[in-house]
Amino acid sequence: MNALTQNKRDTQMISDRERQEFYRAFAHKNSTYEGVFYAAIKTTGIFCRPTCPARKAKLDNCEFFKSAQDALLAGYRQCKRCQPLSHPGKASALIKRLVDAVEAEPDKRWKDADFRALSVDASTVRRQFKKRFGMTFVAYARARRMGLALQNIRNGSSVIEAQLDVGYESDSGFRDAFSRIMGAVPSAQTHRVLKAEWLDTPLGPMIAIADDAALYLLEFVDRRGLEREVERLRKCQSAAIVPGRTAITDTLEAELAQYYSGGLRAFTIPLADIGSAFQKSVWTELGRIPYGSTCSYTDLAHFLGRPSAARAVATANGSNQIAIVIPCHRVVNMDGRLGGYSGGLARKKWLIDHEARHS
Repeated sequence: MNALTQNKRDTQMISDRERQEFYRAFAHKNSTYEGVFYAAIKTTGIFCRPTCPARKAKLDNCEFFKSAQDALLAGYRQCKRCQPLSHPGKASALIKRLVDAVEAEPDKRWKDADFRALSVDASTVRRQFKKRFGMTFVAYARARRMGLALQNIRNGSSVIEAQLDVGYESDSGFRDAFSRIMGAVPSAQTHRVLKAEWLDTPLGPMIAIADDAALYLLEFVDRRGLEREVERLRKCQSAAIVPGRTAITDTLEAELAQYYSGGLRAFTIPLADIGSAFQKSVWTELGRIPYGSTCSYTDLAHFLGRPSAARAVATANGSNQIAIVIPCHRVVNMDGRLGGYSGGLARKKWLIDHEARHS
């Protein structure tokens, strides 16, 4: 079967129901469908990602594909606005440049003159960082600086030494700034540093939170309630969460790339030991569901020796905060329906189908 015949066959696999579903997602720029489909516009000859900001064509002028390759084989070219062949939400050159500048001088206190020296508009920087990280560039740089101070405290420096190292002459000013960013005044005995990093994936950007020993959180950034989830993590771990990478993050990013390409079935990332005893038993059982397979919440309860606890199992499943690595997407309803998924049902279906194809 040649490529064009295969492409025609794949296009026909999209049902009328899916076509309506995909168009609604396209019209509303629904980010949970990133990587799930691509919309091709017959009148312009281009294809777009679901979140393309351009004005939407009518349904009759749209064609939908489940991969960018299918759209290309059908003769469409990529949209220059949303660039569907790149990762959604990929960092701009400006963001990369300034993040590198912060890493080069993490103790620097940025002023407007610094942006002018780089021929950069401060308002543009503020807007782009707010969109990507949920904070302005100045807040990002300040959080990174504070993270460095806390790291010094953990390594044996006194609080006064740490505050002077990051440019605070006033003890009260340092503590006020620290509380505003981290949520608590630093203490060598009760605080640790967790580092949060944005990871671009084919299904949309994810946030990973880790230290040098384990992964604590991996979620899609558009998950509802993500801010509350991060805040709960910060409080229960008595931790400061600052921008940055660890060796765990680097390994995770590499393994996610292998997973999305179909080349990885099991992750090797060490996971933080958090959650109740029951939650941890459920999450352990999730890891035993074979790649490419699914089971029901009732099945999971039976595997745990708690046949009447299907509802509690479902709650624990929903409390998992390490998506994909702990494969809660492999649990479906008894009748075969998808059930729930914090990252969106479109992503859940994509993950199940992806694993079935590569199993």
